[in-house]
Amino acid sequence: MHYVIGDIHNDLKKLKQILKQINITRDDELIVLGDVFDRGGETADPFGVYCALAGLQGKCSWIRGNHDDWLANYTYEYFNTPEKKRHKLAPYGYNSFELLRQRITEVDMRNIADLIKGLPLQKELELEGKKYLFAHAMTSHPDVREEDRYYMRGTMDIDSFFFEGIDGYISMCGHTPTDSIVWKKDRRYLDEPGNSIWCNDRHNVYLLDCGCGFAGGRLACLCLETKERFYA
Repeated sequence: MHYVIGDIHNDLKKLKQILKQINITRDDELIVLGDVFDRGGETADPFGVYCALAGLQGKCSWIRGNHDDWLANYTYEYFNTPEKKRHKLAPYGYNSFELLRQRITEVDMRNIADLIKGLPLQKELELEGKKYLFAHAMTSHPDVREEDRYYMRGTMDIDSFFFEGIDGYISMCGHTPTDSIVWKKDRRYLDEPGNSIWCNDRHNVYLLDCGCGFAGGRLACLCLETKERFYA
């Protein structure tokens, strides 16, 4: 089976609940749509989330999100700055850097940053005659290479992308919390309105960021073969 999971944002508890529900095996694949790190409230555990993904029995395909990329960039900047000058650096804007620094070594943090920078911005998959694209904010046609920002944060045309998608492909994205969708029409929530998985009328764009990392948000997961949805 192939499972797609939305933005995790440091929430180990919800990630474990999803993994328990899907009971992933060595033959399965979990596709993570990015933004593994940052936020998560008082129980945020970035290292725990990282270890949970690294220790999966099945294959884990992790797409680079903007928060993951920001963490990697800051990690390089911090450790490449002479120690006596680090106090001049602006603190990282989220909680992941300090939480990681409390638990693991500089070498380990650099290794995580290297891993993040090596993550793909888009993944392609053909399954049961359907062609899928996975990216954090927006996908592009495989023949068209966009700038990194396009995939991780989207563009001014992101609303058009949500409505139209890419002909011939089914796009799976995170980044945009589904409870922030304000269109009066085409509110195609697959479950409860607001913080459940959303798809467009053409059924070729799915949004899976259901607010995990925020108070009241949920972590969402979708099985491509069965279309079953899981929430925590």
